Amino acid sequence: MDDQNGSKKFMLNNLSCSDCALKIEKKLSKIEGISQATINFSTKTLVLKYEDHDHSDQLIQKAKDVLKSEQPDIEIIEKGRGENNESIISRKEIGLLAVGAVLFAVGLIIKLPPWEEFSLFLVSYVIIASDIVWKAIRNVFRGKVFDEYFLLTIATIGAFAISKYPEAVAVILFFKVGELFQDIALNRSRRSIQSLMEIRPDYANLKTDGEIKRVNPDDVVIGDKILVKPGEKVPLDGVILEGSSLVDTSALTGESMPRKLKPGENILSGMINKTGLLTVQVTKPFSESTVSKILDLVENAASKKAPTEKFITKFAKYYTPAVVFGAFLIAVVPVLLYHIPALTSMFGHEETFSEWIYKALIFLVISCPCALVISIPLGFFGGIGAASKHGILVKGSNYLEALNNVHTIVWDKTGTLTKGVFKVTDIISKNNVPEKEILKLAAWAESQSSHPIAQSIQEAFDEKADADKISSYEEFSGYGIKAQVENQLVQVGNDKFLHREKIEHDTCYVKGTVVHVAINHKYAGYIVISDEIKEDAGTAIRKLREMGVKKQIMLTGDSEDVAKAVAQKVGVDEYF
Repeated sequence: MDDQNGSKKFMLNNLSCSDCALKIEKKLSKIEGISQATINFSTKTLVLKYEDHDHSDQLIQKAKDVLKSEQPDIEIIEKGRGENNESIISRKEIGLLAVGAVLFAVGLIIKLPPWEEFSLFLVSYVIIASDIVWKAIRNVFRGKVFDEYFLLTIATIGAFAISKYPEAVAVILFFKVGELFQDIALNRSRRSIQSLMEIRPDYANLKTDGEIKRVNPDDVVIGDKILVKPGEKVPLDGVILEGSSLVDTSALTGESMPRKLKPGENILSGMINKTGLLTVQVTKPFSESTVSKILDLVENAASKKAPTEKFITKFAKYYTPAVVFGAFLIAVVPVLLYHIPALTSMFGHEETFSEWIYKALIFLVISCPCALVISIPLGFFGGIGAASKHGILVKGSNYLEALNNVHTIVWDKTGTLTKGVFKVTDIISKNNVPEKEILKLAAWAESQSSHPIAQSIQEAFDEKADADKISSYEEFSGYGIKAQVENQLVQVGNDKFLHREKIEHDTCYVKGTVVHVAINHKYAGYIVISDEIKEDAGTAIRKLREMGVKKQIMLTGDSEDVAKAVAQKVGVDEYF
C-alpha cells in the first residue's frame, strides 16, 4: 500500500526473531533516501517512509535486499496485496514440538544404556532444534554472532559435550514452548483490534452510465457517484446528492444515537446507512478517507515508540555481547583462580572445568535477550489492542506511556458516561388522560418511525401496534409525527412541534428528553426519555481520582439540567 506522503507497508511473514527485527530496522533506517523504517514485530509489519518519490522503487528494492540478507526465509508481501492474515502459529511446528517432547519424556522416564540414551535425546534435539541451529550457523557466516540463536546453540551443544543430554533438549524445548505462548499472545492481541479493523468497507456501489458496479473502494476517484443501500457501510467520504437516511456513526464517534442526514450534507466512510437509499458524490480517495486514517493510526501505532521502547532497543545492542563475555569469564576465571596457591584456601574444594562450563552454559540460556526485547513492545501492543477492543483509539505507545502523567480527563457524556440507549423513565398525564393511553397512542403513532426516540417509546409499550387502526401517517423531520390512531388525530413531538400545531401545553423542566402528546389538538401529557448512566461510570471516575487524576470534566450537548444531574451522579468536577 502506497500513499501520497511517501510511505509503503509490507507484511513480513516468517519473521521469528524480535532481536533480529531491531537490527533490521536499524539497517533499513541507514539506507540513503529512507527517512524512517519501523518494524512492528507484534504484527509482523514494516512501514517505510521516504521523500524521493521518483526513486521509490529503487529504495524499496534496497530495503528488500537488506531484509533478505538478514533473514533469507522472510516473505515480503506488500500490504493490501494478498497478505496472509492467518495465524502465525504453524501446525507443522506444533507437530514437531510434540514429537520431540514425547521422545524427551521417554528418555527421562525409561532407563536406557548410555549410547541409546544419547541417541534418543539427540533425535529429540534435532527434531526440535534443527531450525534454530541452522539459523545460528547461517548468521555466523554472515558475521552476525550475537543473537539468541547463537546463544542457544552453543549452550545446548556444550551441554551435549559434557553429557548433559536432558538439559540440552529441555532448554530448546522450553524455549520453543515459550515462543508458542508468545505467538498465542500476539494472536490474541491481533484479534482484540479485529473488531476495529472490520470498519474497513469491502466494496463500493459505483454508478456508471446508468449501471451499478460493485468495485474496490481504492478504485473510486473524486467526483464519482456511489450508491449506499440500507444496512451497508459508507465506503468513502462524500456529500449526499439524493436521499435522506439515519446513519449509525458509532464506529467513528462512539455515539449510539443515529444521525439524520439529507442532501447537501457530508457523510463519512465508516458510518453505517440505516434506513434510506443514498446517492453520494465522492470527495476524497479511499487512501485519504476517514476510515482509512483510523485504520492507519491503529496499524502504525508501533511507529510512535515510547521512551521505554527506545531505551530497550539501545540496551539490547550491548546486552548480548556482554552476556557472551560474562559466560566466558564464568567458565575460565574460576578455574584459573584455583591454580593460584594464595587463593585456593579461600575457595574451598576445587570444582572441575566441566562444572564451570555447565554454569556458564546456564548463564547463557537464562540471559537470552529474546524475552527482554519482545516484552516491552508486546506489552504496549497488547495495551493498544485491548484499548481498541473497548473503542479506545491509542495512536502510539508513546501516548500510552504518557497516560502515566495525566492530571486532567475530559469525558464525553453520551455513550461514554451514559449507555447511549434511551428509555422511557416517566409519563406525565394532563387533562385526565390515563398514562397507559398516552403511551399506547404515542407508540402506535410512532410505529412506522425508525428514530431512536420512537423506538424507545415502542419498547416501553411492549405491544405490537395494530396497523389497520393507523392511517394518515405524516412525519415532520426535526419536529414530530402526526397520525390517525383509532379514528383520533394523535400528534407526538417536541416543544417546537406543538407550537407549530398551535397546541397549548406545559413548559417542562425535567432531566431528560421530553416528547409531548396531543389527541385531537388537545394536550394529553408528555413522556420523559432519558439516557441511563453506566453502572461503572462513577466507580471509574473515583478510581482515576485515587490514581492521581486531579480534575475530571464532562462535555455534553444536553440541557443544563441533564448535564448537572449526570455530573453530580458520576462525580465529575466540572461540566460544560
